[in-house]
Amino acid sequence: MKVSYHGHSVVKIETEGKTILIDPFINGNPLCDLKVEEQMPDAILLTHGHNDHFGDTIPIAKQSGALVVAPNELANYISWQGVNAHPMHIGGSRQFDFGKVKFTQAFHGSSYVTENNDIIYTGMPGGIMFMAEGLNIWHTGDTALFSDLKLLAERHPVDVLLIPIGDNFTMGPDDAAYAVSLIKPKIVVPIHYNTFDYIKVDPHYFASLVEDAEVQILKPGEYVKFR
Repeated sequence: MKVSYHGHSVVKIETEGKTILIDPFINGNPLCDLKVEEQMPDAILLTHGHNDHFGDTIPIAKQSGALVVAPNELANYISWQGVNAHPMHIGGSRQFDFGKVKFTQAFHGSSYVTENNDIIYTGMPGGIMFMAEGLNIWHTGDTALFSDLKLLAERHPVDVLLIPIGDNFTMGPDDAAYAVSLIKPKIVVPIHYNTFDYIKVDPHYFASLVEDAEVQILKPGEYVKFR
């Protein structure tokens, strides 16, 4: 399995001949190294509907034929755009041909702003556990610190944790490091930071606080190194 990071919260997983994109915010993302027109994933997984996560889902899905897996209300909106979408919700899991997906709780918001400045309600935000090849990759989405992170990790031990550290809209470095102590993953990758002024933080400060996992600070295009 190859898990690569592409700025903000964009993650690509390549496993057993399948490619999965999570939160493909590419255009308008100053940190992203990807090009929309080159993306041909088999599936797109969305944690929530905010524009900096929903991103380029529609054009990528239309050009690739990818299945979009998203929280129920967001999946409904996506299907209205002529895209094949599978609805899920918090606590639910499903085995797909590209891997198993489980939606976890996240404390955040979720809405999509259209080009006409209409605000579309897109349901509850979530995190995504992706399981394949005997590994559990947990993209927590945008979230605050909450105690059930520990419970979820006890139920589903985590190999790679992708966790926001940018503060202001999500956990900052201190809360994120405490979350790592609850989850106890093997590897943790900080995400959702330095894209905009509001979320500028030093990932090395976060790394200095973590005692319970191997921290891998990835530049856009770099991938997780499994030991």
